[in-house]
Amino acid sequence: MIALRALLPGIATAAVLTAQEPAPSPAGGLTLWYRQPATQWVEALPIGNGRIGAMVSGGVETEEFQLNEDTLWSGGPYDPVNPDGRAALPEIRRLIAAGDLAAAQRLADEKFLSRPLTQAAYQPVGSLLITMGGTESALNYRRELDLAAAIARTRFTIGWTDYEREAFASAPDQVIVIRQTARNNHDPNRPAGMTFALAFVSPQPSAVRTLGRDVLILHGRNTAADSGPGALGFEARVRVATEGGTVTADGSQLHVVDASAAVITIAIATSYRRYDDVSGDPAALTEKALAVLAGRSFAELRARHLAEHQRLFRRVAIDLGHTPAEDLPTDERIRNAATAPDPALAALYFQYGRYLLLSSSRPGGQPTNLQGLWNNRLWPPWGSKYTININTEMNYWPVEVANLAECAEPLVALIRDLSVTGAHFAREQYGAGGWVAHHNTDLWRAAGPVDGAYWGLWPSGGAWLCRALWEHYRFSEDRAFLAQAYPLLKGAAEFFVDTLVEEPTHHWLVTSPSISPENAHHPGVTITAGPTMDSQIIRDLFTECIDAAGILGVDAEFRDRLAGLRSRLPPNQIGRQGQLQEWLEDWDAIAPEQQHRHVSHLYGFYPSDQITLRRDPALAAAVRRTLAIRGDESTGWAMAWRLCLWARLHDGEHAHRILTALLGPGRTYPNLFDAHPPFQIDGNFGGTAGIAEMLLQSGAGEIELLPALPSAWPAGSVRGLRARGGFEVDLAWAGGRLTAAVIRGAAGTAATVRLGDRTVALRLAPGGQARLGPDLQPL
Repeated sequence: MIALRALLPGIATAAVLTAQEPAPSPAGGLTLWYRQPATQWVEALPIGNGRIGAMVSGGVETEEFQLNEDTLWSGGPYDPVNPDGRAALPEIRRLIAAGDLAAAQRLADEKFLSRPLTQAAYQPVGSLLITMGGTESALNYRRELDLAAAIARTRFTIGWTDYEREAFASAPDQVIVIRQTARNNHDPNRPAGMTFALAFVSPQPSAVRTLGRDVLILHGRNTAADSGPGALGFEARVRVATEGGTVTADGSQLHVVDASAAVITIAIATSYRRYDDVSGDPAALTEKALAVLAGRSFAELRARHLAEHQRLFRRVAIDLGHTPAEDLPTDERIRNAATAPDPALAALYFQYGRYLLLSSSRPGGQPTNLQGLWNNRLWPPWGSKYTININTEMNYWPVEVANLAECAEPLVALIRDLSVTGAHFAREQYGAGGWVAHHNTDLWRAAGPVDGAYWGLWPSGGAWLCRALWEHYRFSEDRAFLAQAYPLLKGAAEFFVDTLVEEPTHHWLVTSPSISPENAHHPGVTITAGPTMDSQIIRDLFTECIDAAGILGVDAEFRDRLAGLRSRLPPNQIGRQGQLQEWLEDWDAIAPEQQHRHVSHLYGFYPSDQITLRRDPALAAAVRRTLAIRGDESTGWAMAWRLCLWARLHDGEHAHRILTALLGPGRTYPNLFDAHPPFQIDGNFGGTAGIAEMLLQSGAGEIELLPALPSAWPAGSVRGLRARGGFEVDLAWAGGRLTAAVIRGAAGTAATVRLGDRTVALRLAPGGQARLGPDLQPL
């Protein structure tokens, strides 16, 4: 038992495992596997279809499928506007301009923050428990997660019976499917039977009932939030079909007796329709989801699931080398990461990040939150919200380069929603046009500053999210998408057109009030005007608007206005430590936390490309100096960002050292989830992006091959990475040197390809492909 042990003190834990034999190494290096059941949540294995998911513990006597649905959050729709905020804004700005930053922060805490001060939390549905009973020891135990198939399996033997449990979350059919089988291993001609009970438990206000003899229903209502009472109804509905044996119901559980196989299908829904509409009918939705599957065999459900998953997952293959370490179970590989060379673990981690992304972010669903799709707590760390001062953006760093562009659609939908709620907040609290979002948002698309001025008074969250829109265009060159995205970019820019103020020393245009996310420049004080990150983000936003409008042939006057404002933004500055300054003033050396987890002012180097190694060597050197001062050791996601930055600096050895630490037990749990600690999924996605950045870069107007290849990966290959400009790239190398590259794209497309100091200009021939050899010579 994992998520709900305290609620179920009478249920037995899994049987002791004995006499185990080593399992074979997984084929293709795409399997997480273990010799024992999970005993804690971060050992369980995640499955998901972008909307619903489960954590699978692999229990013997009792198996738990801990369930989530991506719209089950606390509370209901609400308006976070503070009625005192707009009147307080001029005085906050005056205090900042006068240098009384502590007073400005106190006033912001009193008058400007959202009401309520907190947002909603992402919450669990509950758990489905499969209880077999018995006390015999299990032999030959193995549980695994097959990334290539997106299937979790558990196998074990008790006496003369081999048991297997297989589970997947189907995207085409929008259900979770579990198949349990029992096989006589002594005489295959004799049937084997299994007996088990199915029960629901939930920490939510809920009730359980049965329908007929084979349907089990959990229905309830979400919990309240500070913003108001729970407004969502939800339902999880299970149907069981067996081969042999019987199924009966007792009003609260289903009982399967003496079956050789059983297929358990789970549908989950809430009444959420959009951030301001909770009028859905979850019972009708779950009933329909199961009804449309009537008559479909398990083999058909499995085939449909596999086809859709592999359509996306198989686009990219990666091989970073092999050592004996990869023959060990995954938890042992993580424990040994610092001492046993294991390049295949890095490759597995990369593909696991892709698996998690397509399992937690599919068109029509919600974006990945701080825990992706998976959460077992009513009140998870940081509410498992969308933290948009780095974490939500990091979740989507690999989406384009790792060839999962469709998975960005929920993020685009969130930005579209925020452009509405953020316009309301901008108008009511700032007296400004356009739209704004601060450092957090939630299911209800709250756009105001929360938690406290120290953390939340940062108006650039929406603008940073817009970078994902522009990146999607840069990778795809899809003009139709750009036409849809441009109003969102323009609205975000219009907010800053109306709210930038002139700072008194250099007369630059700056944000005020703002912060450099979560980092104090003086003890207890973060509030300021014009932190470096804001200027970098706004420079990107204005440039993207100018370029997008030019491509679309619209808004010439607005383009000119943005260009004029952009020229008055503060430049990047180098401080007395040789570092890139984090604030307008050179406060870095006196800031309380010299090794702060956030490196917000390095946004301009990665994920942005305002600063590049070759075009801006002095600023790039300041980035390097900043990283040296901050150090490598940090939270999981912060180490992932450092990994990406060192890769962008073309320092493969340093990037690999960080990756090795990230993969160790201090920052990676046994199930490969990232440890903040506690669990926070952005580190997984940042690590995936960092590995891609070591192998391929395209942000500086060139396709750069193997820019940060470490000596620990002397030979390998990767297929299917994407580069900006609409390209796909395959690479192979040996002895630390490129042996072959394939560049694919639309026929006639031009590109500059770089390998170290050598470049070649390409124009793709009919067929849309160019093959290059070790020195970029055509093959």
